Amino acid sequence: MTAPLSHYFIYTGHNSYLTGNQLNSESSTVPIIAALKNGVRVIELDIWPNSAGDDIKVYHGRTLTAPVPFIECLKSIREHAFVASEYPLVVTLEDHLTSELQAKAAEMITQTLKDVLFTSLECLEEFPSPEALKGKILLSTKPPKEYLYSKGFDEEKKDSCENETPCEEVIDDKTEKQVIEDKNDMDAEDSDQLEDSSGESEDTDSSEDKSSCSLGVHKYKSLIAIHAKKHKAGLTTSLKLDPSKVERLSLSEQQLEKGAENHGTELVRFTQRNLLRIYPKGTRFNSSNYNPLIGWMHGAQMVAFNMQGYGKRLAVMQGLFRSNGGCGYVKKPDLLLRTDEGNKVFNPKGKLPVKTCLKVRVYMGDGWRSDFKPTHFDTYSPPDFYVKVHIVGVPADAKKRKTKYLEDTWTPVWDKEFTFPLTVPDLAILRLEARDYDKGEKDDFAGQSCLPVRELRPGIRTVPLYDREGTKLKSTKLLVRFEFV
Repeated sequence: MTAPLSHYFIYTGHNSYLTGNQLNSESSTVPIIAALKNGVRVIELDIWPNSAGDDIKVYHGRTLTAPVPFIECLKSIREHAFVASEYPLVVTLEDHLTSELQAKAAEMITQTLKDVLFTSLECLEEFPSPEALKGKILLSTKPPKEYLYSKGFDEEKKDSCENETPCEEVIDDKTEKQVIEDKNDMDAEDSDQLEDSSGESEDTDSSEDKSSCSLGVHKYKSLIAIHAKKHKAGLTTSLKLDPSKVERLSLSEQQLEKGAENHGTELVRFTQRNLLRIYPKGTRFNSSNYNPLIGWMHGAQMVAFNMQGYGKRLAVMQGLFRSNGGCGYVKKPDLLLRTDEGNKVFNPKGKLPVKTCLKVRVYMGDGWRSDFKPTHFDTYSPPDFYVKVHIVGVPADAKKRKTKYLEDTWTPVWDKEFTFPLTVPDLAILRLEARDYDKGEKDDFAGQSCLPVRELRPGIRTVPLYDREGTKLKSTKLLVRFEFV
C-alpha cells in the first residue's frame, strides 16, 4: 500500500446519497453510511443551492429526487469514514454552487472534518500512497471558476463543445417525462456552476462583496486535494500529460467505450499517474450498472457504481474489492503500470499469450435447506440445482460454463471440472452462481460468489454464496477445487 494512489483500483460509488432510482428516490445519509460500512472509498455528493439560495442541499439535479442537507452528509461521512477501512476516503463533489455558497461549503467542511481533512496548497505533482494517507479524507472537484480567472484563464463559452453540459437549474413542477428528456441531454459530471439565484450578474456586486467572495472561494479552492479537469476539447486533449501535476478526469461509460476504440494506450498511459473516474450513463434511471472490466482494462481507478442496486455487475465489483482484506484498494496489475522499451504501454486491444490455465472442479453444494424454506424453489419436490461457472475478464478470457442440473436433491454432487485459459489472470473474476432448474419457467436464483482469480489458492476450498444484494448466506456453500496449470 506504499505506491501512489494512481496505482490502485479504488472502490467507488456513484450518487452515493440516493436510496433508489435516479429520478425520484429519496436522498439520504443512509446509503452513504451503508457504502462506508461496506468498504467504499469514494463517495460522490451533488451539491446545490436550496430554493432560497442561502444553504446547501445534496440531490440529483434536474430530477424529482428529494434533497438532504449537505451538513448532514458531512457529519455522516466524518463519523463512518473509517469503520471498514483505515485507508483514505475520497469525497468527489459535483459542484453547482454560487461563489458565496462555495465559501459556506468551505466553512462546513473545515468545521466538520477538521484534522482528518487532507489539503494541498497547489496541485500535487504525484499522488501520495494509501499508506501515507491513512485516516485522511480528500476532496476532489473542479477548482472554482473565480480562482481560474484570477490565474489568467479565459472564460469559455458554455456551449463551446459537445461535451459541455448546459447550465443546471432546480426543477419546478416537472413531469417525469420532462425529467427523462432533460437527463438524456445532461452530462452529470461536467456541469457549470449556477449563476447567483437572484438572476443578477456578478458585475452588480459591490466591491466589498466581491472581496469577501474572493476570500471564500480561495478558501474553498485550498481544500481541494485532487483537482478534477473538464473533458471538453476531445479525448486527445484531455489525456495530455502534465509532468508538473496530477489530476482526476471523469468520463461517462459511453465516452470510455468510444475512447477505447482509438485511444486505448493513451488511457492506460494517463492512468499510470493520473486518476480516471468512469460513471454510469444518464439513462440508467433504475440505478443499474455497466461492465466494470472496460474501465479496469484501461487502468481506470474509480469505476463508479450505483451501490444501492444489485445485479451481476455489482456482484463482480463487490467480489474484486473483497480482495486485499476488503480495504477498498486493490493494486492494479503490473502490465497496466509498466512502460516497455520504446515507451510502449499495455494495449488493451492487443493479442496476448495465455499466461496460465485455471481448473475449477465443482464437487458439491449444501446449506440451502437451512437458508431457504422447503417450498422456496419448488412447491412439491426438492430443488434441481446446477452451477454456472463464469470467467469475467478481458474479452479473450471471458468464458461461460455450467454443470448439469441434478433432480430433486438439497445436497447435489456434480463433480464436474472446467478449464479456463487466461491471458490476463490479474483482471479475471471467477463467478459461481447456483440456480434451480425450472422447466418452462425462469430458473430460480440460489446464490452466487465472485472471486478474484489472483487471490485463489490451489486446493479444495469451501466457497460461501451470497444473495442478490451481496449479503452472505449463513449456511449455503459450494465445495470447489482450484488448480493452476
